[in-house]
Amino acid sequence: MKKRMFLMLAAVLAFIGIVGGFKFFQVKAAMSQQGNFQPPPEAVTTVVVSAGPWDNTMSAIGTVVAVNGVTVSADMPGLVEQIAFDSGRRVSKGDVLVRLDTKGERAQLAAAEAQRELARLDLDRMRGMLASSIVPQSNFDQASAQFKQADARVGEIRASIERKTIRAPFSGTLGIRQVNLGQYLAGGSPIVTLQALQPVFVNFSVPQLELGHLTRGATVSVTSDTLGQPEVGKIAAIESLIDEATRNGRVQAIFENRAEKLRPGMFVQVQLANGARTSVITVPASAISYAPFGDSVFIVEDVKGPGGKSYRGVRQQFVKLGGARGDQVAVLTGVKPGEEVVTSGVFKLRPGAAVQVNNKVQPSNAIAPKPEDS
Repeated sequence: MKKRMFLMLAAVLAFIGIVGGFKFFQVKAAMSQQGNFQPPPEAVTTVVVSAGPWDNTMSAIGTVVAVNGVTVSADMPGLVEQIAFDSGRRVSKGDVLVRLDTKGERAQLAAAEAQRELARLDLDRMRGMLASSIVPQSNFDQASAQFKQADARVGEIRASIERKTIRAPFSGTLGIRQVNLGQYLAGGSPIVTLQALQPVFVNFSVPQLELGHLTRGATVSVTSDTLGQPEVGKIAAIESLIDEATRNGRVQAIFENRAEKLRPGMFVQVQLANGARTSVITVPASAISYAPFGDSVFIVEDVKGPGGKSYRGVRQQFVKLGGARGDQVAVLTGVKPGEEVVTSGVFKLRPGAAVQVNNKVQPSNAIAPKPEDS
């Protein structure tokens, strides 16, 4: 009985040893194959980079401001009797915009003019009596003062009537009307906005380190989604005071704005020259792999595999970037002329990955790109 048990135990152990050995060699073979496994190449597009001219420019965010811009308001309280303008219309300096009711003031004017006439008659009478030495000089002086006071009262009422006729303080374009006929306006109530759109200012800020490169009269261009073509202007003024909080200096540029596409309050992107033209390497923006630890590109070259066999793979190269111009980005360091840089498919690459180059369709690489739906 014991002999049979020992035989059965020996047979089980032998079976386990055989199965374990078989599995061991299976796993070892799989690990060996995994070590030699080469993933299929990734499809990418590339460009052979070269150095080219590059204008050193600086970008900033600007705001359009009217050279003359106000909200026309009522100077004195009163009822709106006449509205003499249409919303959005161009007006010239002095054009009547709104007339307020002046019936009360005109009645006061008639009474004041009658009082002045009476004072004038008294003055003439006193002048004749003074010449005949009938009255003393003091009576004549009193009559003269009364006449001047009555005349000043007439002028005061006429000025009040004139102030109730609201005129355009300068030539420009009106906004949307904010009053209606018969509406009572308190002093200072808004009536309509008025903006002079030719020319306009663009205000923006630049770091204090860049202020030394700027001069009055230097060319400035601005772009916006609503402009289409960039507008070109010149620097009109540079603020003499630096903001202590941001260490930035304010700059003001002036634009003719003949098409009146620049409107006060509009957000624009400002481009201005910042030094002489240099030669740099440019790559499409799609070629840059941005990361918190550093920006990089992938360079295609011959890479040796684990078995010593060469294949077309990529090397990750960290770079220092300069400014952007359209679809292009300037690479200051890290890439040499003649190197082949991956321009699309960067997100799926890793160092040493095999690639297959297919440049039938290339990403945009234009200095001044034009969207298809523009």
